[in-house]
Amino acid sequence: MEGEDDVYMTGTDNNNEAHELNDMKKRFQEMEDEAAALREMQANVEKEMDPVHDPAAGGSSQLNREEVDARSVFVGNVDYSCTPEEVHQHFQSCGTVNRVTIRTDKYGQPKGYAYVEFVEVEAVQQALVLNETELHGRQLKVTAKRTNIPGMKQYRPRRPQPFMANQPRGLFVAPYVYSPYGYGKVPRFRMPMRYNPYF
Repeated sequence: MEGEDDVYMTGTDNNNEAHELNDMKKRFQEMEDEAAALREMQANVEKEMDPVHDPAAGGSSQLNREEVDARSVFVGNVDYSCTPEEVHQHFQSCGTVNRVTIRTDKYGQPKGYAYVEFVEVEAVQQALVLNETELHGRQLKVTAKRTNIPGMKQYRPRRPQPFMANQPRGLFVAPYVYSPYGYGKVPRFRMPMRYNPYF
């Protein structure tokens, strides 16, 4: 009887282990399916949020930006106390103003320039006539807005340094020798205070 019970218990243990193994496989498969679904959803959201990876969408956004920039002007030397409404009124005679953007720094202080976007492309030529007109006592600099190309920075050549102008390049310059008395200190030789007949 004892031997039969051992065999029966071993058979049920194997049966239970097989059920548990099957359950674990099912749960693992469900988790993999959920992870695949989540990856697919995340890829869809990234495509919707970032059109740069899609070449067709990136090209259309660049074309859209160029079209908006063709209807916009850059306004420089804008007074810091000037509001977008005042800039809007100043350029209202040129055409229908769609939007006025005064750029600010990270503290919210105006940077001193603005962009004016018109509804019509012809209004840009009218706005360029307002170059060097005064607003808040300052002469505005009005130019057509250029389109920024992502990843391209303007090359700025190095400015010549005045103290290096007369020195030819390639010569060895001896290192500076530090004074043992400290910066700017020169050893002073003093006359003795008291009369000494031996000197």
